[in-house]
Amino acid sequence: MNKEFHSFGWYASKVSPHLPKKAFKPVPGRLLGGLAYLIISIAGMFAIGIYELPFLANIAISFVIGTSFAAMGFLGHEILHGTVVKKAKLRNLLGAVFFFPLLTGPLLWRKWHNMTHHVHTQNEEKDPDTWLSKEDLDKKPAMKIIYRLPFSVRAFLEFFALCFTFTLHSTKIFFAYIKEFKPEKRGAVWIQFLLPWFAWLGLIFFIGIINWLFIFLIPHLIANAIVMGYISTNHRLNPLVPVNDPLANTLSVTVPRWIDVLHFNFSYHTEHHIFPSMSSKYYPLVKELIKDSWPSRYHEMPMSSALIALWKTPRVYYNGKDLIDPQAQLLYGSLGNGLNPEAIEPRPMNNSDTN
Repeated sequence: MNKEFHSFGWYASKVSPHLPKKAFKPVPGRLLGGLAYLIISIAGMFAIGIYELPFLANIAISFVIGTSFAAMGFLGHEILHGTVVKKAKLRNLLGAVFFFPLLTGPLLWRKWHNMTHHVHTQNEEKDPDTWLSKEDLDKKPAMKIIYRLPFSVRAFLEFFALCFTFTLHSTKIFFAYIKEFKPEKRGAVWIQFLLPWFAWLGLIFFIGIINWLFIFLIPHLIANAIVMGYISTNHRLNPLVPVNDPLANTLSVTVPRWIDVLHFNFSYHTEHHIFPSMSSKYYPLVKELIKDSWPSRYHEMPMSSALIALWKTPRVYYNGKDLIDPQAQLLYGSLGNGLNPEAIEPRPMNNSDTN
């Protein structure tokens, strides 16, 4: 890998001249897909709430609602980047609607994701989504206990946690960031945080706990798992970097075309980090241009391969470019730094690794 880093703005300046002007305009037609997911979700909820359906039917409907919740989150992500509608009030309203099942408010999301994660991607100190380093782990006795578990147990727990990690992390971010909002905006941020929780939990009193499990809890866990399946592959195999270079710190995964349609091209993540304000509708074109210009630096792999690589590697960074199993003292490379997803092999630490 070429060790010369470039900012996302540098890449955008090289690629932009080769893109059509319409690629930089909002695409409100994406809302039709969101409307379809809303109708499907509401119809599924009414079916479960009104009819006494067999258990397997309720499970099947819960799965459909859960996949719809996830897709709504992907659309909410697009909306809050300004790629669907430009008017701020409408953008925030629609973002709130489509993030409602994931219990996340639009003002928090824009500060957390747009203004912090995108600006400081894979920066150990500034990116709120970056995984912890060995130095951080050494300062957290409770976490160190977890990392004494066998590697396979840790991998299982990490994958099981995907079912609730997005909600857990979103809640953690809320309490970490709420004081950073201007006093006049904190009330709105609090309302956007509490309203989804009150609405979904309050539903229990109207439909009963059993129906609520099928209408919200199971779909919510499914949505978390789908969303985190993508988010976990976005950066967690990539190194920490001194410059926000999307070709170094980001991975695009490949999925069947029909899944890209259903998920609003969320798999094109490197492309998204170069053009966060561009509709994902045009990311396939961006991908072609990137691969033509920097084929050896671009990271992509099938989603299945990325998830397997996540299972086989630890989630603790060591010296920025390696991943370490702190219990066994084994090092694994990151993408661009020796990690071969087809043959993942750790190496023992030596004196050069500690310098």
